[in-house]
Amino acid sequence: MIGRLAGTLLEKHPPQILIDVAGVGYEVDVPMSTFCLLPAPGAATTLWTHHAVREDAQLLYGFASRAEREVFRQLIRISGVGGKLALALLSSLSGDELALAVERDDIKALSRVPGIGKKTAERLILELRGKLVASSGVPLPMVAGNAVSEIDPRDDMVNALLALGYNAREADAALKGVPAGTDVGAGIRMALKALAKG
Repeated sequence: MIGRLAGTLLEKHPPQILIDVAGVGYEVDVPMSTFCLLPAPGAATTLWTHHAVREDAQLLYGFASRAEREVFRQLIRISGVGGKLALALLSSLSGDELALAVERDDIKALSRVPGIGKKTAERLILELRGKLVASSGVPLPMVAGNAVSEIDPRDDMVNALLALGYNAREADAALKGVPAGTDVGAGIRMALKALAKG
């Protein structure tokens, strides 16, 4: 199993990134919480990973901290919650916010996440209660870089929101309030806040 990757970040196309480790390029799906912490392409980075082997695919999920990876692993143990839905949860709520929502029976907060209805929110609360401890996991240091992406940052923001389950209309509406020149990570965070309020 692949538990950790350290190498050079080659590409960032939310929610997927490409990391070169000793000449091998690993495609890794990451939540927006991790994506926002990544350096520019060309810089060194380290991720804690979860390697999922299915009958039809092998998938790698990456996280800035061990704590976030553990929350992801708790989520995918729940019936009906796959990797994509777990990433959507961690992209919309931090590990601490998720733990708080579970302990407070906050169905409304969980239901704001794309793909989570009332019944799924109730199941999450039932199965996660007492298993998530609010703790700010310390992320591994990620080296910041200054390389400029050739892709329009707004396109990355839209793609990230679409990957999280929002439709094109919702993504466009949420990004209207994001000032021009905002970097991708900050723009996604602002859009997610706008969508949560709406």
